[in-house]
Amino acid sequence: MMRLPYFQFHSPREVRAAAELLAHAAPGEAMLIAGGTDILPNMKRRQQVPKSLISLRQIAALRGISNGAGYTIGAGVTLTDLVRHPGVRSAYAGLWQAAAQVATPHLRNMGTIGGNLCLDTRCNYYDQNYEWRKAIDFCMKKDGDTCWVATSSPKCLAVSSTDTAPALIALGASVTLVSAEGERRIPLSQMYRNDGIEYLTRTPSEILSTVHLPDLTGWRSTYWKLRRRGSFDFPVLSVAAAAKLAPDGTVEDARIVLGAVASRPFEVPDAAASLVGTSLTDETIARAAALAAQPARPMDNTDFSLHWRKRVARDFVGYALRELRGDDMRAVRVRIARQLL
Repeated sequence: MMRLPYFQFHSPREVRAAAELLAHAAPGEAMLIAGGTDILPNMKRRQQVPKSLISLRQIAALRGISNGAGYTIGAGVTLTDLVRHPGVRSAYAGLWQAAAQVATPHLRNMGTIGGNLCLDTRCNYYDQNYEWRKAIDFCMKKDGDTCWVATSSPKCLAVSSTDTAPALIALGASVTLVSAEGERRIPLSQMYRNDGIEYLTRTPSEILSTVHLPDLTGWRSTYWKLRRRGSFDFPVLSVAAAAKLAPDGTVEDARIVLGAVASRPFEVPDAAASLVGTSLTDETIARAAALAAQPARPMDNTDFSLHWRKRVARDFVGYALRELRGDDMRAVRVRIARQLL
């Protein structure tokens, strides 16, 4: 049995109080916990060993969803509550699909949208127990000097496995980060960097408090996820796509985001730009899918062959764009993606 290390536990009731606790902690000694579905297993495996955990579960201000000019979602909203919200499902289908496919119902009951956005990067060599990792002399991400995915790599290649981040980036979301010094709002896409260790630009003293979604009237969105099983598993490839269509079907604007093929979710603007001013015909979809798959660089650090994952990236972008066109893709979801939404 893997046991948690000893730690102090704080449960403030205001965001400002939580930020003050972070500010007064020594660097690296305090971490945030919301649902605990990521950090607690990591602590059991001794991947993260904070001396203090600061819980956000009692902060009521983080658990609301409001609708104004777009939607404002508190970072403490559980994935289950997000999936059950009728407005989110109708206005932001891609986000709804992404949240509905995270892990299992039990984990969605605990896991939060903020926690999923800040999800630790994953790797076959990192996500093992302490004794296993010690046997291979540890890895660069924790206690070692070598990235075992690519031993000559100067940086860690652990992969981003968040489901909701690609969907929210495709929807043009922004986030508010709060610290003891104040707060700042940034596009969500700017919160990630392509580094398996330092994968967030959010500083250790900041709390992700709010997710802001713009009004996307006239837009359609979708999310496709590749995994071995139809539940529980993290994505080994994901595609989020959103498009604004004119009444005649012409694409006025579009975004395509790939997940789980790098240490951050990343947009493929050339592929999206190729759709603007055209209709979603089979030819334009095939061209955009090829452009989107070209920069994908999956590594040998998750399930399935990396060569096959790169090849099917083109197919999954095509599935997503066909669904935006209005094709009935339910049978394909069940057969290929093992998803029934």
